[in-house]
Amino acid sequence: MSAVSIGILAFSMSVDAFIAALGRGAVARRPGMLRALKTGAVFGLVEAVTPLIGWTLGHAASRYIEAWDHWIAFGLLSAVGLHMMREALRSGAERPSSASFRATLLTAIGTSVDAMAVGVSLAFLEVNILIVALVIGLTTMAMSTAGLVAGHRLGRGFGRIAGVAGGIALAGIGTAILFGHLAGG
Repeated sequence: MSAVSIGILAFSMSVDAFIAALGRGAVARRPGMLRALKTGAVFGLVEAVTPLIGWTLGHAASRYIEAWDHWIAFGLLSAVGLHMMREALRSGAERPSSASFRATLLTAIGTSVDAMAVGVSLAFLEVNILIVALVIGLTTMAMSTAGLVAGHRLGRGFGRIAGVAGGIALAGIGTAILFGHLAGG
């Protein structure tokens, strides 16, 4: 696998985490750079680990993972998206649960389930999975950190609308994953 292919793969695996971070940043009161980096680190770590898990499971579990990954991603992303919309519509400036580690971790897992399926497919190619996973994780960390900061800035101007849009985007990503798999894509 070429460096360009790895870069494209890493970017494509990071886009949904970036969108999720935008939505989370929109509902955060003051995320600050440390919180943005911590959020990015959670997203990056999860996104790096899931293709390793998929690659490790490879042959034995590929048909089971492929059979359920879209349902898992749909369920987690839709639930987190609906939660984000509810929190954005609640009154009050600060929405404490939007910054919780559990919510961040669930969002990161929801946006990285597809990376596990990619890891399964990489098990059948000649790749250095550690390098691929590292590049995916670092790219996701950078994009998620930037997304949280950008989302917060957008959130100041757009407030609840940005939070609802982020929740809709998450639920939309989950729905797109589900329909893409059900349609044979």
